[in-house]
Amino acid sequence: MDVRERIRRRQRRDRSRLIRDYDALSPVGHLAEPTDRGPVLEELLDHLDPMFDGRLPPNAYVHGPAGAGKSAVVTALFRELRAALTDRSGIHTATRARPAAAPSFVYVDTRRDDSAFAFYRAVLDELVDESIPEHGVKTETLRGRLQSVAGGSRGGVVLAVDHAGEPDSVEAGTLVDLLTGLPGNVRWLAVGRGEPAATELTRHTGGTVQVRPYRRHALLDVLRTRAADGLAPDSLGHDRTRRIAEWADGDAHDALAALLIAAELAADAGRDRIGDADVETAVEEIPDPCVSLGRVLALPANKQAVLRRLVDVDESRRASVSEATAAIGSARSVDLSAGTIKRFLYELAESGIVELIERTAGRDQGRPPSRVEPRFPPTAFRRLYDRR
Repeated sequence: MDVRERIRRRQRRDRSRLIRDYDALSPVGHLAEPTDRGPVLEELLDHLDPMFDGRLPPNAYVHGPAGAGKSAVVTALFRELRAALTDRSGIHTATRARPAAAPSFVYVDTRRDDSAFAFYRAVLDELVDESIPEHGVKTETLRGRLQSVAGGSRGGVVLAVDHAGEPDSVEAGTLVDLLTGLPGNVRWLAVGRGEPAATELTRHTGGTVQVRPYRRHALLDVLRTRAADGLAPDSLGHDRTRRIAEWADGDAHDALAALLIAAELAADAGRDRIGDADVETAVEEIPDPCVSLGRVLALPANKQAVLRRLVDVDESRRASVSEATAAIGSARSVDLSAGTIKRFLYELAESGIVELIERTAGRDQGRPPSRVEPRFPPTAFRRLYDRR
């Protein structure tokens, strides 16, 4: 760890005796050096190897289950490739192309850039110096600009497209059209959870890279590294680390969510160590299956505000969509009509962010009301949302 990072850690440090750095505990944060992903990095570098001879690699599909570290590996690799092979002072402007033949490395998150307009804008924003407007310009205008800029690049572009095919991201068919419509000197790595045989994108790739779940000893290393960076010394303990790793079963997202929740519980109680009860309560809080917190935090701001209020609403006031709507709407932090809140809840249920659990109906009753339950860990979401 360099001097700059040590200073940043102290700037981010929480006043709690237990929690020193929330960023280190975040399930949506990635380390500069992903743990136990060396073989995957080598496989990705093998696929990208033509770049080192001045040629562009073929397209590829990187796949694996949730929490396997796909995003962590790809973002770390692209960051290092950008630093090693790209002269940032030579980025395209409106009138000048990059003088070097090295490709540009661009990362797009389709959870955030979830439309054709947002996709084109995100790629262009990485390739040109001037700011790209967020409104007031047609999608076709951005597409034409990207065709001109990327197509005129001497070194070409290597594009990482993360969270391909996930709910709330770019629709699968649209993404295929976007990627296959790029200039011939743009190559891409699509990153997703779907099996290659069930993913249309693989019809347009020259290979696949599989990212397997973390092995238990590797997940132990992930937890130890994060705890060492984010918690007071000796505050977790081997038995509790092992309990989280065994429970998470290879899913680093869920393991880190449990670590963050357990730390929050201990800190709220004024303790300087995480106890067994904190860990058990934490793992019980995480739904199975669990929606990624990164996906929740990529939702539009008004939907996040609704969810932030929802996680503070007592279960008795979430017994139906109407009751949950009234409870959420009573908060000053939510400046939305009851109709909008109710519509959001149904949309969030349709996409799996929350679940509507029907209660058993009694005699002579119509359709029973549905309790609103989040499909993500409330404590972890609350902390990450509030600290932004």
